Amino acid sequence: MKLDPALLDLLVCPDCRGALAVDEAASELVCTACGLAYPVRDDIPVLLVDEARPTRATR
Repeated sequence: MKLDPALLDLLVCPDCRGALAVDEAASELVCTACGLAYPVRDDIPVLLVDEARPTRATR
C-alpha cells in the first residue's frame, strides 16, 4: 500500500473526525477514535462510512 505521508496528515475519519492509522496488513486506514476501518483499494482510500467496518464491539 503506497500512500503519500502528506495525504495521510490531511485525512480524518469522515464519521467522527478522528485521526487515521495505517494498517498495512489489512490494507486499511483505522480510526484511532471510533475504530472504523476504511479500505484502501489500488492505493486509494475509500473514506465512505457505508464502506467502513467496525473494529470494536461497541461504538
